[in-house]
Amino acid sequence: MNDSTPDMQALQFTSDGQLRHLLTLDGLDKPTLESLLDEAARFLTPVGELPARNTSLAGRTVANLFFEPSTRTRASFDLAGKRLGADVLNLDVNTSSRKKGESILDTIYTLEAMRVDVMVVRDASAGVPAYIARHVKDHVSILNAGEAEVSHPTQGLLDLLTIRNHKPEIEGLNVTIVGDIRHSRVARSAAQGLRTLGVGELRLVSPPPLAPERGDFPGAIVTADLEEGLADADVVMALRIQRERIGNLDGIPGIDEYFATYGVSEDSMKAARPDAIVMHPGPMNRGIEIEGSLADSERSVITEQVTNGVAVRMAVLQRVVKSLESR
Repeated sequence: MNDSTPDMQALQFTSDGQLRHLLTLDGLDKPTLESLLDEAARFLTPVGELPARNTSLAGRTVANLFFEPSTRTRASFDLAGKRLGADVLNLDVNTSSRKKGESILDTIYTLEAMRVDVMVVRDASAGVPAYIARHVKDHVSILNAGEAEVSHPTQGLLDLLTIRNHKPEIEGLNVTIVGDIRHSRVARSAAQGLRTLGVGELRLVSPPPLAPERGDFPGAIVTADLEEGLADADVVMALRIQRERIGNLDGIPGIDEYFATYGVSEDSMKAARPDAIVMHPGPMNRGIEIEGSLADSERSVITEQVTNGVAVRMAVLQRVVKSLESR
């Protein structure tokens, strides 16, 4: 189910250049990324005010197909669809016929017959969103809500929006991502978007067994030295480290040693710039990948990332439905 980038871009866009599916940020041009971020920003409202909403998806149906656990992504797509006036259907592997042996395409064809317009898909296997996108009818759009370790485009967009809200000039920024880089779809999508927007320097910090494969992050600096990675950083993102990996693989330290060596803390952040922001895609393991007091500090924009996630998903839903209406 692997796809080349040029072929993927042909799949994502209509013949007249409109975004039909969102499967990856890899290869999206700067104007497309910036326009999606601009649209998302218009859905942000001040704390304490009612959230933005409209009826642009009235009469449309959005189905969230989560064949892998999720809290933030699923909830935010649910809210995004409802705030745009759509009917929203939530499915997961425990309630779907796929668990009973039905093929994924038969599930898709069943939803098509129910007049579902947009399918939001999360799956543990690489290539599933693109595979589905190749088989749906012309009136259906597919959004990738997390695909194996390969891609998580809406997470990448919300991270970009969060960075841009605090550091408007992304060109020239030093951005550091710390944690399990090798298995992180979050890191991949963030890196793809940052590269397109002209990030100054991208640093990836992890124990060697969790470092990326050669060529996975073009132009990035890869290091096992946290202090080196954090030096003069403008943005620092800690990634969730899977507890089952801690201490169970050669070269990966146990919990206490991991936090001492790779944990993003108030002390380790002294190497970063004084106005550096701290991010985390969640869920957080406090005291492992990030210090609790830092996660709750003024430098942290972690809850803002969650807020921005709803806005980004509203923007993406509105954009792909607009492409459906033009066909």
